[in-house]
Amino acid sequence: MGGLIFAAPSFANLALAQKNACMACHSVDKKLVGPAYLEVAKKYEGQADAQAALAKSIKAGGSGKWGPVPMPAQAALSDADASTLAGWILGGAK
Repeated sequence: MGGLIFAAPSFANLALAQKNACMACHSVDKKLVGPAYLEVAKKYEGQADAQAALAKSIKAGGSGKWGPVPMPAQAALSDADASTLAGWILGGAK
């Protein structure tokens, strides 16, 4: 039963990523249009404010961090959902 406790939040975060079309441009382990989530996690590794910084980046969008293709702003995403997605990505998108 302990495995279910850990699986449910991961599934919920994957579902959140799918619901918000994140998976159209990103994959867990390979570059699509945008970087793989594992690459993103490595880039933010060791930063004290990594989750907040990534959540802000998700909401604001941007360009130049990962190449020429810009990430559109996800302004309609709630702060809580952006933080949840950021935490999931930083945890290896598992």
